[in-house]
Amino acid sequence: MTQQNRISGGQIDRSRTLRFTFDGVAYAGHPGDTLASALLANGVRLMGRSFKYHRPRGPLSAGSEEPNALVELRAGARQEPNTRATVAELFDGLEARSQNRWPSLAFDALAINDRLNTFFTAGFYYKTFMWPASFWEKVYEPIIRRAAGLGSLSRQEDPDSYDKGFLHCDLIVIGAGPAGLMAALAAGRAGARVILADEDFRPGGRLNAETLTVGGKPGAEWAAEAAAELSAMPNVRIMLRTTVIGAFDHGIYGAVERVSDHLPVPPEGKPRQTLWRIYARRALLAGGATERPIAFENNDRPGIMLAGAMRTYANRYAVRVGESCAIFTNNDDGLRTATDLQAKGVDVVAVIDARSEGALLPGIRHLKGADVIDADGRLGLRSITIRHAGGRTETVPVTALGVSGGWNPNVNIASHHRARPVWNEGIQAFVPGEGGPPGLSAAGAAAGVMSTHGALTSGQQAAMAALGDLGIRASAGTVPDAEDAPVSITPKWYVNSGKGRAWIDPQNDVTVKDIKLAHKENFTSVEHMKRYTTLGMATDQGKTGNVLGLAIMAGLTGQTIPETGTTVYRPPYTPVAMGALAGRSRGKEFKPFRLTPSHKWAEEQGAVFVEVGMWLRTQWLPKPGETHWRQSVDREVLATRKSVGICDVTTLGKIDIQGTDAGAFLDRVYCNTFSTLAVGRCRYGLMLREDGMVFDDGTTARMGENEYVMTTTTANAVTVFRHLEYCRQVLWPEMDVQLISTTEAWAQFSVAGPNARRLLQKVVDQDISDAAFPYMAAGSITIGGLRARLFRISFSGELAYEIAVPTRYGDALIRRLVEEGREFDAVVYGTEALGVMRVEKGHVAGNELNGQSTALNMGLGKMVSKKKDSIGMVLSQREGMNDPDGYRLVGVKPVDPTATLTAGSHFLEIGAAPVIANDGGWLTSKVHSPHLGCDIALGYLKAGDQKIGRRMRAVNLLAGTETEVEIVSPHFFDPEGERLRG
Repeated sequence: MTQQNRISGGQIDRSRTLRFTFDGVAYAGHPGDTLASALLANGVRLMGRSFKYHRPRGPLSAGSEEPNALVELRAGARQEPNTRATVAELFDGLEARSQNRWPSLAFDALAINDRLNTFFTAGFYYKTFMWPASFWEKVYEPIIRRAAGLGSLSRQEDPDSYDKGFLHCDLIVIGAGPAGLMAALAAGRAGARVILADEDFRPGGRLNAETLTVGGKPGAEWAAEAAAELSAMPNVRIMLRTTVIGAFDHGIYGAVERVSDHLPVPPEGKPRQTLWRIYARRALLAGGATERPIAFENNDRPGIMLAGAMRTYANRYAVRVGESCAIFTNNDDGLRTATDLQAKGVDVVAVIDARSEGALLPGIRHLKGADVIDADGRLGLRSITIRHAGGRTETVPVTALGVSGGWNPNVNIASHHRARPVWNEGIQAFVPGEGGPPGLSAAGAAAGVMSTHGALTSGQQAAMAALGDLGIRASAGTVPDAEDAPVSITPKWYVNSGKGRAWIDPQNDVTVKDIKLAHKENFTSVEHMKRYTTLGMATDQGKTGNVLGLAIMAGLTGQTIPETGTTVYRPPYTPVAMGALAGRSRGKEFKPFRLTPSHKWAEEQGAVFVEVGMWLRTQWLPKPGETHWRQSVDREVLATRKSVGICDVTTLGKIDIQGTDAGAFLDRVYCNTFSTLAVGRCRYGLMLREDGMVFDDGTTARMGENEYVMTTTTANAVTVFRHLEYCRQVLWPEMDVQLISTTEAWAQFSVAGPNARRLLQKVVDQDISDAAFPYMAAGSITIGGLRARLFRISFSGELAYEIAVPTRYGDALIRRLVEEGREFDAVVYGTEALGVMRVEKGHVAGNELNGQSTALNMGLGKMVSKKKDSIGMVLSQREGMNDPDGYRLVGVKPVDPTATLTAGSHFLEIGAAPVIANDGGWLTSKVHSPHLGCDIALGYLKAGDQKIGRRMRAVNLLAGTETEVEIVSPHFFDPEGERLRG
């Protein structure tokens, strides 16, 4: 297809031709084009369908405010929905598809919704889906879910990378139009650190779309020279293709840089997008203004767009949007479009000027006091109906209509701290109000200064004021000569012409009728109106339509627009790719892994790893010939119980507690007593929440008179430390106690089994015989002169120790232990074998510490000391928590040793129906015990301590399993503890 709408001039590179497709049809464009400008150049006006009614839509704008021309870009894994064709840069080979239509864009079956529009008025979903109630799940919800959304995502993994970065500056200038460029020049010349960010790929803002001159030269040329000067300054950073998406606390601004979106594939090593966190001492909003339309009947036809956008396509992209054009305006800016189009050789049929006063344009049919009351053309504009000042109507054939209802300053960023904009009567628009982000000021059109010279002047002045606040002296430069015309506008929000629908929010299909219905049903508050009609809730956040809706509601209520008020904007300013928000935090890098000191050695052995919180721990270590994980785990368990096993337990939380009140402090946070613990000894401790439920457990060793070392579960390491700090700083600040987390300071290994002492004695320098280092002993030792710690504690039920060295020696220690252990056929075991041995011994872990368990539930009720006060002690004594028939920790064995148990199964009496009234408890942890030759489990059973020896059923309705089990003691292995004391 030829570029039949391409005209002379523009800022495109005609020396190169770019090939692209839209809905499978091949077209051509040039570098400098957007997808929308290239399609318009090829005569394509229909680019999308509206959300609710599926009405045909063409581009309304030429920028990021676009509500209509949303398309899917690329294919396969890189498919991207809801991309605004007006800002998508054209590149060779671009594939684009229309969306929200079936089977095709020209014929959309769901356009039947438009015929049924009477049933889909504002708030219809609040009324339609109320009855019958049974229809909701079976009928309404499936239909709504299928209809939701516009485009479709690829179901493949995103092949591109995204990044995050941090920047600091004295002044961030948001927008590189005339005000932004002038502000950056003033600040840059003063030596301030400046960031100039703009969402466009070319600096200059509206100067690129105008024929105006600045300093005696074309505006676009002046902008390019200003940008070149700024680029040469080492203290200035220009960030094009970068949208500042929000203003946050403490002078932080979020910005998304589209690093490679203008390329078919990101270059190797480059991200697709980067999310920047910018720390700015001061900020200047120079984001310009957005034109708004005037609502009239059928004003959503493809070919009807904003007059400023029509001017942009002609001046910047060298595109006429139709063979014959008309302009409908209530301000002088619309007249500028007519003049520019005529100069480009475009046939301007008429200018319909809603104002009765003012001079007439020479050489153009200029109709004063007239309105456009209707438009015709289903898939593209064919004609408009004009109502003249005297009431006479006339139908005029045109293929394009530019509409200008005035310009709205882009106040979004200034509203991100919930500051409400204020009404400016002179320009008939909202401007930034008080209470915005601290340190942020506005300049140029964003501040309501609409002339080019005014924008240049205000940009320089605002920058100098911001630098003055920082103590940086800046000199006022000469402001170039430029257009300085005053704003001439007569308010015109919509044309009241009959029963037809006039669109305000074209993406969400919000009409003037919807606003009137909201008023009729008393949704007159701007916040209620917004949500009831969905005005401004589409992807464009109502950039073109919000003010129209507010003004119409003001007229209906008999209030002024300031009295009616306005909603506020929230970040992000424009939609952001989820990948940019995630950055590198995706897949296995979603969170950074914490690696144990033995990780490198374990990798060398071919270990299988498991994620435990943020830790990557060895799960098991397969040997040649082992084809199933159970073979490896069974071998590790049996070898440990037979001789000796080694396990990395560095992940357990470690907290050093020091101070003269350290013992008393522990007495308050633990339910049992620690102040009486002898130096050089360990004690198992139980920590309760304030409600009396078990919070965490672990051992604490007294290393000195005023020094303790606490261990916590891996899962609760951070939570417990925060809890202790809260207690120290808030509850008992008078206590002399200090805390420090040493989890990553020490590499710690468990050495367990009958030969554990013999193995360790070959490594440590001190005597660790049973007499010298008995069960539950703790102390400082050395390994070849290297300081270390040793604890005689056991989680496996075997004779066991935990040995700790500074982390940097962890890898050397695991290799030394393995080497010295060859004499005893030592094994290294992982978390699976650790879990098997702890269940065999009856120790509780995360599955039992579920936040709903009491000490009594776990069989540890006697640990709660009533001789002292501690957190949770009082509430742990509540009657319901001490019910003799309450849940108790029990062991479970299948009656048939070959049967399989399932964690989560519920206890039922033999013959009892599987209903909640008969539920006796549940299995918390299940393992296969190679020692016993069958599955075993721990669980909570009502009055479980009274049911030892009873047979019951373990039923799992989700898994569809039922197993007859015997209730036994939770201590399956060495119940008397003889082995661990050996």
